[in-house]
Amino acid sequence: MKPTTRVQEVGAYEAKTNLSRLLRQTRAGQSFIITQRGKPVAELKPAPIKRAKAGRGDMKGKIWVADDFCAPIKDMREYME
Repeated sequence: MKPTTRVQEVGAYEAKTNLSRLLRQTRAGQSFIITQRGKPVAELKPAPIKRAKAGRGDMKGKIWVADDFCAPIKDMREYME
């Protein structure tokens, strides 16, 4: 879905009354100027999308591997013979 680039003016009372609808439309790409008595006071627009960039070393310091990780498990010895 291509984001809408036009900006629509909405009065403060209407914005308060229809906030859920305005948020759905904003998520779809619509932007709004919120006015009080015809004067612009705020802008409601889609938040910038942060995309996580996965790469080498992203988990550095977050994973710990025991020194004996590859050592045989004593309880499993009978199954390995």
